[in-house]
Amino acid sequence: MPDTFHLIPIRRQPATSVSALVLLATGLALGGCSGGDFGRTRDDFRNDDMHSWLGVEATGSVGLKASQFQLTDGERQLRDQAYPLIEPPHSRPAWKAVFGNYQVVASPWRQKVAFDRTAYGRQLIDEPHRSDGSRYSILIDDVRDDITRFEPFYTTAARVLDLDRKRNASLAHVSQLSPRERADAVARMEENTLIVQWVQQCQERRISSYRWALERLVVQGPNNIAAEADRLINELAALAANPPVVTQPVAGSALSSRG
Repeated sequence: MPDTFHLIPIRRQPATSVSALVLLATGLALGGCSGGDFGRTRDDFRNDDMHSWLGVEATGSVGLKASQFQLTDGERQLRDQAYPLIEPPHSRPAWKAVFGNYQVVASPWRQKVAFDRTAYGRQLIDEPHRSDGSRYSILIDDVRDDITRFEPFYTTAARVLDLDRKRNASLAHVSQLSPRERADAVARMEENTLIVQWVQQCQERRISSYRWALERLVVQGPNNIAAEADRLINELAALAANPPVVTQPVAGSALSSRG
């Protein structure tokens, strides 16, 4: 994207031609930004099952096979809502979030994955900002986004897991159920449960990262806005400590039941 626009000479040219050229130049400049409109993921990158890999990664990381069933609408929505809560917070202004930032994230059950609670804060502090207040604003926006996403995700999770309980109860009554069908049904239920537990683990990690970042901001650039950031982090922590969905541990995941 060009940094500046050059003035277009207007001598002996109709005003309508000048306007057309300016619009064309502006369109080409904006079109060169791979992130789409104001940092949103480009529409040509989106597809209905772009987050379907979450289930495969979750089950594969604990040594289980993924289901071959197609996703239901609710299961697809569960994965779409889970991804923003699973990906690491970026601690950067929204206009820097571009198409290339989308990444497949390793599940927390993979032994080689080490959680670094300082990464978010270090990036927030090290990246140049116009003022110390802008750093607090980014932190506040990130925490508030997590709070906003909390209820929609768990509403979907409750609906999906309720249907899974009904699916599980129906397995004993389905005529001529093949071993493959049973295995795929069980695998899909395990996927859905693991995704919910994955989000719960990441929420705890994000809260830890937010606290570390706030503590360093207070030391390096004290600001009265820190009180609002602290209040929001405590609100998110209270929500995460009492998730509205109860899940049972899946074999191999080494997770205890959550209340």
